Amino acid sequence: MDTSLKAVALVCSLKASPAESSSDLIARQVLDELATHGIDGETVRVADYDVRPGVEDDMGDGDQWPQILEKITAADVLVLATPTWVGHMSSIAQRVLERLDAQLSATDEQGRPAMFGKVAVSAVVGNEDGAHKIVADTFQGLNDIGFTIPAQGCTYWNNEAMNPKDYADLEETPSAVSSTIATLSANAAHLARLLRAEQYPPV
Repeated sequence: MDTSLKAVALVCSLKASPAESSSDLIARQVLDELATHGIDGETVRVADYDVRPGVEDDMGDGDQWPQILEKITAADVLVLATPTWVGHMSSIAQRVLERLDAQLSATDEQGRPAMFGKVAVSAVVGNEDGAHKIVADTFQGLNDIGFTIPAQGCTYWNNEAMNPKDYADLEETPSAVSSTIATLSANAAHLARLLRAEQYPPV
């Protein structure tokens, strides 16, 4: 724990602050667990920003995505937290992936994609099915962009079918969720330190 690392959690709730958000809650739980491994983190409620549609770093005309991108660039670990809507990630989470697409053409001084060496994990909540598909979609997109996915790098909670209930309304965190948060955090921290010590080789 002698290497100082940073994490940023992008909360892709459709609700802006200060509205209560289950996605925000699970993101903060992941950051709290990462903190036990010496990783400082912050949350960013994406709905609080004017993030324009597009696939460039800055779409102009007041686009606030560059402020978020700066935080991602400074972080070693990205936590992407999203609710489930009609079986899919939120539209805001999809927009995050679309905006990150611009990083495919960004490179470091040795020609590696800009997001190489950064770790990404996923957290999904919802009172309907869809978490497995959302994790698959987010991991595919994030890996394409250049992030590295740790073993068992996701956590999720779905309520039973046809019985709406929010994660934020639970009296305590289910043990299975706590366990997966602990595992993804430990593995993300381990992987982030390895990549900080020895970056991927340029090709």
